[in-house]
Amino acid sequence: MGVFPGFGSWINQNSQQPLKAESKRSENVDSEEDDFKYPDKIYYDLKEEQKQNDLWHEAEKKHPWHNASPKIKVTHENGFYHMNIELTVGLAPEFLYSILIDPGSGTFRDLRKRRNLMENKSRKVLFENGPRQMTRVEKSVACNVFGVYIPISMNLIVDENRKDLMTQYKKEKVRFMKAFEGNYKVEPIFVDKERLCKKRIPMTREEYKKCSGGQGKVASKLTIDQYYQPYSPFNLPPLSWFLRGMTIKTSKSLLAQVQDTSIAVRTAIPMPKETTSNKHEKH
Repeated sequence: MGVFPGFGSWINQNSQQPLKAESKRSENVDSEEDDFKYPDKIYYDLKEEQKQNDLWHEAEKKHPWHNASPKIKVTHENGFYHMNIELTVGLAPEFLYSILIDPGSGTFRDLRKRRNLMENKSRKVLFENGPRQMTRVEKSVACNVFGVYIPISMNLIVDENRKDLMTQYKKEKVRFMKAFEGNYKVEPIFVDKERLCKKRIPMTREEYKKCSGGQGKVASKLTIDQYYQPYSPFNLPPLSWFLRGMTIKTSKSLLAQVQDTSIAVRTAIPMPKETTSNKHEKH
């Protein structure tokens, strides 16, 4: 199974809110119709995001960013597998997060081989409260089985926080899996701090912007923690080895598409200045 259904962890209950299918604070009622629209409200400075896109575009022409391979570690304890992934992406955190949660899942289409690696089959909004939106989704993930991509259906409850740039998920139904849930978060990396911030190492975005004169690029650190427990007999060797390998290969394929998308963004022609007015209000 791949990463990116939306990610949340029952292991870290002290720092994460548990997933629930309903909320007294909900603003939206469970919808009967599919909703593939991206939420209208934004929770960041749109002009600053455009500034970052311009900085990345200009830097890419002179010194292309090196897309590092993901760091993947899988451990097994008490019947549960824990897959931890860290990936550095040459895009601003808000931009990367918006790509990852795009209801259209356009990020996960392999353009070279013309196939979807992951797509939403259905998506229903359960509730929305400020930057949080909870949805019930059915996804199809193309799993890498000995080099052949086989679609696997996953039914999930996904909880996204567009302000904190964090997502959680929990399965309703996933093939082979008795338990399947996790989380991901996107954090800033001040990639130009040594070059532009001589006197003081910045600790916040505001400090970084000030010491770099607004010329410092902000990259993203994507951290994923996925937990799963296969049904019997897939929890026993050799089937468990096969499932573990399939999960890693599928995750690598999805992450490679994230990096390919980041290259496309960095090398794209910048949007004309007159079209980048902040037509959305920051909340």
